[in-house]
Amino acid sequence: MLPLLATDDEVLVDLKAYRCQAPRIGDIVIARHPAKVGLQIIKRVKEVRINNLYQLHGDNPDPELNSPSLVPIGMILGRVTCRFSP
Repeated sequence: MLPLLATDDEVLVDLKAYRCQAPRIGDIVIARHPAKVGLQIIKRVKEVRINNLYQLHGDNPDPELNSPSLVPIGMILGRVTCRFSP
């Protein structure tokens, strides 16, 4: 499976999406990077663990370009609702 988002794509993010409903498996979300301050990542929710930890994983099949991230719900900023390709 190829990545859904290309380098030049732009996305629309619903920043209020998770005020009433938690992220679900399959959602594409924008989150704070767990190790690099100021960096945001866009990944798909792959797994929900206890204690509101979310396993995020990209669609890119290349493991060097796609490292999974385990983040608490507080680091998830919103849900991607639309993409725009040039």
